[in-house]
Amino acid sequence: MPVITCIDDLKTLYRRRVPRMFYDYCETGSWSEQTFRENTSDFDDLHFRQRVAVDMTNRTTASRMIGQDVAMPVALAPVGLTGMQHADGEIRAARAAERFGVPFTLSTLSICSIEDVAEYTSKPFWFQVYTLKDDDFMERLMDRARKAGCSAIVITLDLQVQGQRHKDLKNGLSAPPKLTPSSIANMATKVSWGLGMLGTKRRTFGNVVGHAKGVTDPASLSSWTAEAFDHALDWARVKELMEMWGGKVILKGIMDPEDAKRAADLGADAIVVSNHGGRQLDGALSSIRALPGIIEAVGDRVEVLFDSGIRSGQDILKALALGAKGVMIGRSWVYGLGAMGEAGVTKSLDILHKELDTTMALCGHRDINQVDRDILLVPEDFTGRWA
Repeated sequence: MPVITCIDDLKTLYRRRVPRMFYDYCETGSWSEQTFRENTSDFDDLHFRQRVAVDMTNRTTASRMIGQDVAMPVALAPVGLTGMQHADGEIRAARAAERFGVPFTLSTLSICSIEDVAEYTSKPFWFQVYTLKDDDFMERLMDRARKAGCSAIVITLDLQVQGQRHKDLKNGLSAPPKLTPSSIANMATKVSWGLGMLGTKRRTFGNVVGHAKGVTDPASLSSWTAEAFDHALDWARVKELMEMWGGKVILKGIMDPEDAKRAADLGADAIVVSNHGGRQLDGALSSIRALPGIIEAVGDRVEVLFDSGIRSGQDILKALALGAKGVMIGRSWVYGLGAMGEAGVTKSLDILHKELDTTMALCGHRDINQVDRDILLVPEDFTGRWA
């Protein structure tokens, strides 16, 4: 086993062990991938203030996210197709998150179903829903989430239309994967992945196939997906979906202060500053540059979480210092899952926690809830001066 010291080490193993189409699905952005790249690179413009001679005993990263106790202010973001990165991937990630003490968010387009994850975990998890047109399906989906004990739903707002991801088209991305000479040749080199997939019955979208009207196999799923997303989504529809759920709601995909205000007006429990990991509107600002303006716009009216670009504990601390109450990680935990399964997700959380704790200490703090902008050196034009 190689020595793993950082998230990039897990990414290296992940690339070796998972078929190319699923690695590319994770590690890609839309069109030119400008926003995908800047989500990570823009963190480099923020610098820490090192402080010394401060008592660093009894440090804590414990916090709360939407009223839930967490070991650190981090949640696993919803990622579709995770059960294709590793057999039973969503179950394994949810168990790792539960043991660590952070929330797990299951995607609607997961391979393992809501019921699968509930069966193999003992604590509530979050469930992500898309803004779909089919009210019957949405109501039954939310009812299933309630029966599974989900403590909150995460409504994704930025996927009315889908940004084009060139690699997915070229790879013929599907679940289960299409068998072409190229994909067969590549999968043949991923022995441990293949053995895992042979050993599980979960190989297609467990929340949709057999649940959505007329969707009984991968072929019918493709046509359903093409028609399912609600292009007419507006704030009135968002309110309907919130009322349909009736519990805690997190609105994900907020990148503009005006949208943040509208979300707060609707009574959302939290919003997530997110550009979908650079997978939707290419050319949009990085999430970290958008965060300060949104914090300024909503203040304490709604809990603000952060997503897109987190690859280290230092990144987490920078987002918290700029005002986020917590962050969501996506690719960082998927790298771990693809590299080492459940143990890899745990390893990714361990890495991020150690980096967060140590960096917080070197900035002169011992309670994550006391960290503020004072620990950062922020360029005067970081949020942009736009004509």
